[in-house]
Amino acid sequence: MIRLSPLCLALGMTPVAAVSIDGRIDADEWREAQHITDFRQTQPLTGAAGSLPTEAWVLATPDGLAVAFRAIQPPEVPRTRQRVQRDFETQVDRVNVMVDFNGDARSAFNFTLSSTNDVFDAVITQESNFRKDWDGVWEHATAEDAEGWSAEILIPWHTAPMHAVDGSLRTIGLYLDRVVGSTGERMAWPEASFMRARFVSDFAHVEVPKYRQTLLAITPYAAVLHNNRSGNAKFNAGGDVFWKPSGQFQLTAALNPDFGQVESDDLVVNFDAIETWFSDKRPFFTENQGLFDFGLMDRSSALIYTRRVGGTADDGHGVADIDAALKLNGSIGTTNYGVFAADEADDAGRRFTAARLTHDFDHLSLGVLLTDVDRPWLDRRARVLGIDQRWQANEHWTLGLNLVGSAVEQDDHSDRGYAATAQIQYDSGGAWRQEVTARHLDDRFEINDFGYLARNDLDALSWEIGRRFTDLGEDSIYTSHDWELELEAEDTTDGLRLTRSVSLERESSLRNGASQSLGLSFNSAIWDDRLTRGHGAVHLPPTLHLEAAHQQPRHGNWAWMVSSEFFGEGIDGNARLAYSLMVTPTFFWSDTLNLEAGLGWSHQPDWLLWQHDDLIGRYRSQSLQLNAGFNWRIGSRQELRMKLQAIGLRARAESAWRLGERGRPLPDDTPIDDFSVRNLGLQLRYRYQLAPLSDLYVVYGRGGYEQNEDVMDSTDLLVRSLHLRQDDQFMVKLSYRFD
Repeated sequence: MIRLSPLCLALGMTPVAAVSIDGRIDADEWREAQHITDFRQTQPLTGAAGSLPTEAWVLATPDGLAVAFRAIQPPEVPRTRQRVQRDFETQVDRVNVMVDFNGDARSAFNFTLSSTNDVFDAVITQESNFRKDWDGVWEHATAEDAEGWSAEILIPWHTAPMHAVDGSLRTIGLYLDRVVGSTGERMAWPEASFMRARFVSDFAHVEVPKYRQTLLAITPYAAVLHNNRSGNAKFNAGGDVFWKPSGQFQLTAALNPDFGQVESDDLVVNFDAIETWFSDKRPFFTENQGLFDFGLMDRSSALIYTRRVGGTADDGHGVADIDAALKLNGSIGTTNYGVFAADEADDAGRRFTAARLTHDFDHLSLGVLLTDVDRPWLDRRARVLGIDQRWQANEHWTLGLNLVGSAVEQDDHSDRGYAATAQIQYDSGGAWRQEVTARHLDDRFEINDFGYLARNDLDALSWEIGRRFTDLGEDSIYTSHDWELELEAEDTTDGLRLTRSVSLERESSLRNGASQSLGLSFNSAIWDDRLTRGHGAVHLPPTLHLEAAHQQPRHGNWAWMVSSEFFGEGIDGNARLAYSLMVTPTFFWSDTLNLEAGLGWSHQPDWLLWQHDDLIGRYRSQSLQLNAGFNWRIGSRQELRMKLQAIGLRARAESAWRLGERGRPLPDDTPIDDFSVRNLGLQLRYRYQLAPLSDLYVVYGRGGYEQNEDVMDSTDLLVRSLHLRQDDQFMVKLSYRFD
């Protein structure tokens, strides 16, 4: 147990003087702080001492948790001085502070500061699941000199709900690290890594004085949206309220919230039966949302998917407006609770409610989540009840279990379903790790009224084993390899084979800061029961899938990324391989301005698309995708960004097929049509930061989607997509946070 501010405690909680957050580490200001110098290499995960001297100071003050870093960086180690946007994922010099305010490993907050004083923040749930949608208010500053650079950070105590504790101290979990942008090396204290099954659980337990901090923040907004096609203008106003009278209670409310997009979604052309998942940047839904994080221990499920709220209205006419939304978070002892409610406007609107309860024991956490969605337009009511448990038997073994039931009532008919998942994780603490997951979802299990589920009617079993290699020698261009072998089997609950696969993946880090990934999977013959949308399962032959990617950080004026895939599909499987290639170079005009122009090409010679009933179309398709734009940081408060995505796709019909005996496709003479797709998304956005979480946005957006039978060269389609204009809007939005 590490105790911070020992002098303060010895004097009976005499308040520590405020720290001036200016990036310059003043010895007098930090003299009472805990001094940390034992930074260990965690990328690559060797546990050796970091190659560059790094020091940190940690001090608990009434204003928040203060952390300072001193990063020595000699001239022979290049420095990255480029400016980056909030929530950047660029390889730059940076430091991280991660705090588990309750010390229970249920969730934590990540605060990242680059050497150029740019920030990234995120919520961490389920040990190592980073959600960067959340934006917090915290103080930060950096300074640079000939020997290196320094950083100072102040994290307010009101950032997160905290359990009530007896006495004058509370225990938090703390993790600090430094990343060298030119090499990718990460040095951390303590020696914890998100590459292991347990991450937040491995944070250092630190005692700090029990401070109380309150917050009342009101963020009104006003937005004007002008439709350049119709000439109509729409004015909207509302606001968010954040009230935190204590660490044990927090309230978030939104009145007539504006959910107009100043963050643009990526373009996706999806002809599959499974919908595309999109993240959510709306402030109300990101503030203290980690408590409601409940999935089925996979990458494609969530009992609460906040993009449902304010999504397409049940009458199909546009996006639903939200009258009001409310969220409560709090704790009683080591029991956490949360309540969520949102009410959409008009007859086609819905009412969403959720309640969450968790309790933490020494090595065991238990939780329950109840959701309810009322959809009067459809005469539909959907309820879901989930129970989850996580038991950390020791430092190596972790067991996770959940049981979820659903009940849907519609048109005097009721359906009830359930799902259960069990997961066992083993981490040796060294190079080896394993994970076994078993999952059952019956065919009536349904959570998509409020949540997200790729499919139900599933029995699944998977086994993963991983091995890290970090002793590659100084003559190797690599610093580490991380290998993973996975065996996976999936069936419907009636025993229809959906997946039998063997996958081998390798993630590698290079000494020049680059990263590589390689993956190869073999899939046996299977049945696809989703392709025909409920009109029978299609038998498909064995396939293989090979993918590779290389990402090179900035060296000089250039950075680039390339990815490629080769895979079998369709009726012939591996006889006619599909392939794709994406190349994205980035040119840095200066440290404040960069330009990106990515071009992707894909070819699918055996693409199967559902037509109607059990009729399947077999197509030969080609597509081109353009991802381009620029980012310009104009001083410390202003930025101008342009994001352009365009897709041109052509698909030539080759033949039609229907299902024969046991789902074998048989040729059919039904005519099917060629088609083409053009898709465009363009956003030009100016942002002026008035204060933390207070911004003026001026946004121009244009785009559209068009599908027809006019098949031409994919290059022509891509060029013509730039002329789409179904949507053409200009928006000005002003929001200001008063606290």
